[in-house]
Amino acid sequence: MQVQNFDPAQLDPARIRRRRVFVGIMVLLVTTPAVVLMGDLHLRTGYDGGKLAHLLIFAVLFALLALGALQALMGFILRRQDGDTCRITSSVDWAEDTGPLVARTAIVMPICNEDTSRVSEGVRAIYASLEADGRLPGFDFFILSDSSDSNCWVREEVAWAGLVRERGAGGRLFYRKRRSNTNKKAGNIADFCRRWGSHYRYMVVLDADSIMTGGAIVALARMMERNPGVGLIQAIPRLVNGETIFARLQQFASRLYGPVFTAGLNYWQLGEANYWGHNAIIRVAPFTKHCSLPDLPGDGPFGGRIMSHDYVEAALMRRAGWQVWLAAEVEGSYEECPANLIDFAKRDRRWLQGNLQHTRLVVAPGFHPMSRVHFALGILSYLSSPLWLAFLILSTTIAWRFKATGLRPLPEGSFANLVAWRFGTEAVLLFSLTVGLLLLPKVLALLDLRARREELAAFGGWLRTIVGVGLETLLFTLLAPLLMLFHTKFIILTLCRQSVGWKTQRRGRDGAASAGEIVSAHVGHVVLGVAWLALAWWIDPMLAAWMSPILAGFILSMLVSYFTGRVRPGLALKRMGWLQTPEEARPPPELIQLEQRLAHRDESAAMAWTGDDGLLAAVADPFVNAIHVSQLRVKDEPAPANEARFKLLQDQLLRAGPAALSPRDKLALMFDADSMSQLHSRLWAAPAVELAACWREKLAPEAARPVSPAAAAEPVRPAAPTDFIAQSVKVA
Repeated sequence: MQVQNFDPAQLDPARIRRRRVFVGIMVLLVTTPAVVLMGDLHLRTGYDGGKLAHLLIFAVLFALLALGALQALMGFILRRQDGDTCRITSSVDWAEDTGPLVARTAIVMPICNEDTSRVSEGVRAIYASLEADGRLPGFDFFILSDSSDSNCWVREEVAWAGLVRERGAGGRLFYRKRRSNTNKKAGNIADFCRRWGSHYRYMVVLDADSIMTGGAIVALARMMERNPGVGLIQAIPRLVNGETIFARLQQFASRLYGPVFTAGLNYWQLGEANYWGHNAIIRVAPFTKHCSLPDLPGDGPFGGRIMSHDYVEAALMRRAGWQVWLAAEVEGSYEECPANLIDFAKRDRRWLQGNLQHTRLVVAPGFHPMSRVHFALGILSYLSSPLWLAFLILSTTIAWRFKATGLRPLPEGSFANLVAWRFGTEAVLLFSLTVGLLLLPKVLALLDLRARREELAAFGGWLRTIVGVGLETLLFTLLAPLLMLFHTKFIILTLCRQSVGWKTQRRGRDGAASAGEIVSAHVGHVVLGVAWLALAWWIDPMLAAWMSPILAGFILSMLVSYFTGRVRPGLALKRMGWLQTPEEARPPPELIQLEQRLAHRDESAAMAWTGDDGLLAAVADPFVNAIHVSQLRVKDEPAPANEARFKLLQDQLLRAGPAALSPRDKLALMFDADSMSQLHSRLWAAPAVELAACWREKLAPEAARPVSPAAAAEPVRPAAPTDFIAQSVKVA
């Protein structure tokens, strides 16, 4: 981080405009010759509708490729010059500004049916990091639950209570369970802002798998204090804890190529950057005032609630006059990634539908032009897949037409030899230019790393890094066509108005896809690949050779998806030091603590609750019941009709067990503080004969056996602590 020499509020608009015009011109200068070459190839055999479409699609795809390569080039140049002068981290004098923070900051983690152990250990690591840095007094923590699973809900409460007790975090670490999870994560954050936002100037938004060091959070807060015109600062989350080959490939590639890309991204975004939904600090007051998400006209998937909220919130913040920055140099921001291709594609389907909703916002009034660019690029990042597929289909069709008609693309004769040579030269040049743009960011990232010896050593040295780049390039060459097919399918389903839900992502060792999932997901890809390869070979063996990398991805999809999604080979590579990242070679204390605690957690305690065990625990266990009731809102004057309904539900639950109630009725009881308190008292006072077998078994296993009439008249009184109490301690 640089000494203070930059004030975002004084950034010259003309300088911003020059940078963006330069990027646009450079993309045009790179794209135009390629389009001219492709156009010349078509011109030799005459234009028609198919060839014109082929050329237009090529122009769009090549422009996107050129933009990515140019960003990497600009980032590489800036990093060789010790960084961009216009960056938000240069606005703070890090050597002098070491005093206490002025304003309080809330650290908020929205969760929904997540692994409770992972959530609590992540919060513990962040809490301990701030405490070790002596910065804890300026921060409060909020775990904001939208969990719909009762077992997950109760485990969250118990884990929160255990964490508060362990860290002495009373009055600083809070848990809230929403009654209705309206608008998913965006609604969860909005609910926090309405209820508690006025107590805090800033909030740091995390995901369930986020980890941030105390130093990173304090750095974000200092940048906010130094820049009162900034509304949001996005830190770069680095991928960590990957165990499968797929996850390790992602974290290796993002860690190696990310620095040059993000430096180039900041070059033209500046104060109109984007928000990625987590690992960012937000100024609460303008966010609450200006960033309430509207409902789009019509029904889903294009209408209704906005699914991809982060881009829209950044655009609304900028529309209100607040700057949004990307803090690429902040160290200590981490997240995890999907463990296999299928889960990665499922996550992309949600993001894809959310980005397609933004088509309405590209032309909506009031947005900053850069916000419209972000919307358009987000849409094109997914539309590029069907465009790429259409390009391949048109290429095959054009070649087939020559085969079917018996025509040659070039005339016979001596002069044709010269034309054929030129035709071949243009095609080879075009192919080389495309491959060069694809490989340029990798080469630049390696050159950038070469100049940073300590970081190079943390990657495992030059040889391991080169081999890692080769392996990553090979496997992603096979994976990219599969993502193309997935995205194309998802877009078609979206256009057919098949909306998608927002389900919890599988994480960690439990994220491996089953063999059935792999076969179901990829059988169509294999059939398509075999058929397309046969057609291409029949048309022209050269066409089959040209398309072989793509078709190989289709044909080998099951094998590649299975192999890259397994934990064991991924861990074997990790032990050997392949695909290593600096976060693995020199992990920060927060990641070490997280890994150690998760490795030693009691899996049986974490996963034991199934069915209605969460409800049973919340009623039967004094410890769990007290925690659960303390989190519920007590009604001042309950309606008589509701009291009668809840009394009937209580009777059914105690006498017949949870199976006698509908899921809606069980949740209604769990949300009612009076009912949960009464159920606990009635359960412990009731004779065994009046209780369902599940209650007798949970309270005292021996009470579930047949009892004499005399014993049945007595309440169940276990002689030892219940299983739930012992289990609660383990979970906490």
